[in-house]
Amino acid sequence: MQHSRALTKKSASNLALAFILLPREKRDAMSALYAFCRAVDDVADEDSVPTETRREQLSAWREDICRACENKNPQFILNQEFQPVIQQFKLPFALFDELIKGCEMDLDTLRYETDAQLELYCHRVASVVGLLSIEIFGYKNSACHDYAVNLGQALQLTNILRDVKNDAARGRIYLPQSELKKFGVSEADILASKYSDNYFQLATSVAARAKNFYALAQKTLPPEDRRAMVAAELMGSVYWQLLLKLERGKFNVFGATPLKLSKPHKLALIFGSWLRFATRSTKSNYGNA
Repeated sequence: MQHSRALTKKSASNLALAFILLPREKRDAMSALYAFCRAVDDVADEDSVPTETRREQLSAWREDICRACENKNPQFILNQEFQPVIQQFKLPFALFDELIKGCEMDLDTLRYETDAQLELYCHRVASVVGLLSIEIFGYKNSACHDYAVNLGQALQLTNILRDVKNDAARGRIYLPQSELKKFGVSEADILASKYSDNYFQLATSVAARAKNFYALAQKTLPPEDRRAMVAAELMGSVYWQLLLKLERGKFNVFGATPLKLSKPHKLALIFGSWLRFATRSTKSNYGNA
């Protein structure tokens, strides 16, 4: 797991942060999954590389992860480390294929016309990761699949609201075109980092959609699987607090200083998640505002 652990540690992401609550075996398994996700996402996001080259690279990752799933001999070092995890937890190739399709959407799609189109993207790049993760966490009730899908949608919509400025700098607008039109916000406004009351109303609408998915995740998590989902629940609480911070800042992400949670705040959320786990609490720390 040397390369997977190194990539996970280097990323310093919120997802990697959540692994601290897992036992060693599952922490290593999640590091391997995260490393794969990070690698294919980096391929899609490397704008300095021609689109067709990135498409070929993603195709190579698809073929290699298929070899890992079929217990053949993957060529990429990350997939070699990942293969025992794939076999142990029976992770299906179909989900990896969906994830790579999501990355491929970033090569071809710079705008999303409707909520439904954006929801498909969020499903592929976020909910699918959740569906893979719950296989590693372990669950008893198949309703955990709905939980993973709902939480993935919530987390990705929160990401989108946080990253509007950075995405626009790369020519991407994930906020649905139908919402832009509804609230009178132009593409030019987004690309120019122009904040307005109209943009606030637009972002508030998208945030309401995210909040609904947080609430659905809370409702669809089976009580008997709550302890197994401790890392996912930590992710939910971290991104929920990020969404609330964006809301307090009126969703103005166009300034020089990015809106994010402080390290002490994240550490407090980790402790809170551990405490709920230790006391067998049945309440999620998100979706309640």
